Order: sequence, then structure tokens, then C-alpha cells
Amino acid sequence: MSIREEVISQAKLAKEASLQTATITSEVKNKALYNIAEGLINRQSEILQANEKDMEKTRDQDLSRAFLDRLALDENRIKGMADGLKEVAELDDPIGDILEMKKRPNGLQIGKMRVPLGVIGIIYEARPNVTVDAAALCLKSGNTVILRGGSNAFNSNKILTEIIQGNVQKAGMPAGTVQLIQTTDREAVKELLTLNEHLDLLIPRGGAELINRVLNESKIPVIQTGVGNCHIFVDQTADIKKAAEIVVNAKTSRPAVCNAAESLLIHREVAQDFIPRIAKVLSEYDVEIRGDETAVKIENSIKKAEESDWGKEYLDYIISLKVVDSVDHAVEHINKYGTKHSEAIITENYTNAQQFLNEVDAAAVYVNASTRFTDGNQFGLGAEIGISTQKMHARGPMGLNELTSTKYVIYGKGQIRE
Repeated sequence: MSIREEVISQAKLAKEASLQTATITSEVKNKALYNIAEGLINRQSEILQANEKDMEKTRDQDLSRAFLDRLALDENRIKGMADGLKEVAELDDPIGDILEMKKRPNGLQIGKMRVPLGVIGIIYEARPNVTVDAAALCLKSGNTVILRGGSNAFNSNKILTEIIQGNVQKAGMPAGTVQLIQTTDREAVKELLTLNEHLDLLIPRGGAELINRVLNESKIPVIQTGVGNCHIFVDQTADIKKAAEIVVNAKTSRPAVCNAAESLLIHREVAQDFIPRIAKVLSEYDVEIRGDETAVKIENSIKKAEESDWGKEYLDYIISLKVVDSVDHAVEHINKYGTKHSEAIITENYTNAQQFLNEVDAAAVYVNASTRFTDGNQFGLGAEIGISTQKMHARGPMGLNELTSTKYVIYGKGQIRE
């Protein structure tokens, strides 16, 4: 069977299954989620063996330690995935919810009901946990899903999907509920992007190159996610100790994720004091700082930034630093170079905070907190399918509600239109 035939076969199976999953009860869906969680723990040693194969292969490619961290699984991360499945099971099922119901003068009652989107394709890079998170959210929201993970995580994704599929069917859900494309050949992605007859939505989750390719080539509606050139602006009224703690957390806690800070803006009035302080602290984490001329003059350990640094998502232990003159200047810089993901201001001034909140164009805007909180679990959504950086239908962390659409439901008593 050719790659095209194989992908079409999976898409057809997903489409058929979606007609059943749309009406499956919450009890059955929750049973499947609990079964998968138990399966992950019971087959932990197999998962770790598969992940080690991926890690061994990837180590030879001279990739960053941040990339390797994103790929790696251990007992705690497997437990975290299992706990996440249970959390999703405990969330309210959105399917069937009536969002509004209005009575018209002619007696018709017209409302909106939440329904699944249908068949979702998710294309993502080397993060095995996405396999489980995506499956959980699509399953609970009544959708079917076709997964296409990165080649670096192929063995990990394969065993995880095998566990998911077995336990989904054990709970009484159809075989096509969750599927993984079983090849690392890029031709499979090319074929997937054309199947608008079978797929209802595509979600790319990864770097700019992947997302741009999907946006440019897809014949299927796409929700843009993930690229995170996130900024922290340290205002002249900032509590310097608080600011340093937030910057360190946002940059170093997990630098390879999209909500990590990549750019630091510092008000000129506090630059002389704050730059040496933050440079010293970040050096303890081996973070490279690339700064503008003012920053380099203040702290000689900082490397001179290039124009390309202002718009770059490093996903590594690197951060850009620019000195700005005002909130206006900070907002202007962020709206020019940001990716509409997550932006933060550190300030003790209410007016400056409100201006930043109102004028920065991003899915999540923070006052005095780390950008690392832009996460479905942290926002109380359970797991997340990705962070949407566009404005249509869904924006920010995408949980269960964001994986639904609506249909009008109309109750009448024999009305006819004049």
C-alpha cells in the first residue's frame, strides 16, 4: 500500500468513527481515559525502552539539551501523563451543552448546542506527551484524531498510541478514534494536508517552519498554534527582586517550550541596576544574553544582538535583551516582533499595567507573573491541544470547549414561514 493509500485509509476510518464518537456517552469516554491512564503505568517499562531508542538516535544528531529535554520521558513524566488523563476525565463533557436559548415572537425556540468538530489532524514535533494530551482531549470532546508526530519521537509515539488504541476499544469506542500515521516519511504530511473530504481541522504544533508549511499547503482549515517569541518587560516601577525571579523562571524552567520567555525588555531608568543583576543570575543557568548597544555597554558579558534576534524563538538557553524608553516603546516592539503568544509586564504602576494589557496583541497578557503559566492545565482546562495564536474560534490554550463547534437547535409547534 502506498503512503497516500495508507493515509486515505486512516482518514476514512477516522471519519466513520467520528459518527459514533459524536454521540458516545460521557461514561464510556471517561472509562476509556481511565483505562489509558492505567495502561501507561502498567506498561511504563515498554514506554521507557521505546523512548530510550529515540533518545539514543537523537543524541547522535548534535541537538540542543533543550530539545533532548522535550523528547525525554521518565517515570515522573509518565505519571504526569496518566494524571492528566484522569483530570480530563473529571472535567465536564461539553458535548450537548446548550449555550443559549431564545424564544422568538412566533414561538420558535432557537438555541445553540455544542457538537464535536469531527476529524482532527494534529501534526507535531518531538514531544511524546502531546500524543497523550491530544488523544485525551479529542476523545473527551467527541472527536476522532489522526496524529503525526516528529520522526525523533517515532518509537515513543508508536507505543503510546498502541496503549491508547487498545484501551479505547476496550472501553467500547471505535477503532478509528485515535490513530498514528505509521511512517516518518514527509510525504505522509503532504497527503494529509489534502484530505479536506475526510478531515475537518488541522492543528500544527511545533516550530515556525512546520506551522508555516501547514498554513501554506493545507486544503483543510488550520488553527495556528505554538510559536512563542514571548517577552517580559521590566517597567521603571518594577520590584527588581520580583522581576528577576520571574525572568529566571520564564527563561530557565523549561526553555524548549513555547511559553518560555525569549525576549527581555528593560526600561532605561532601571537598566543600570537591573541588567548586571539579571546577567549574573542567568549566567548561573548558562543562559546566553544577546543585547542591544546600551545593554552591551552596561554589562560586558552580553553579546551584541543582531536584528534577527528580536523576532527569534530560541527554544534554548538564550534570551535577547533590549533597553526601551517607555511603555509605548515596549508595546511597539512587542507588537512588531512578537508572535501573539504570551507577553508580560513587571510593574507596580496600575496605569502602566492597564496600558500594557489593553495595547499588547497576544493570546495571553500578564501583569507580574511568568509567561510559563500559559498552559491548559494551569488555566484549569485540563490538558491542552496547543496554544492558539490566531483570533478565529479559539485563542490561547485550547481545551475541550475549543475542540467543539455549535449547531442551531430549533423547537417549534408547527410554525410555518409566511
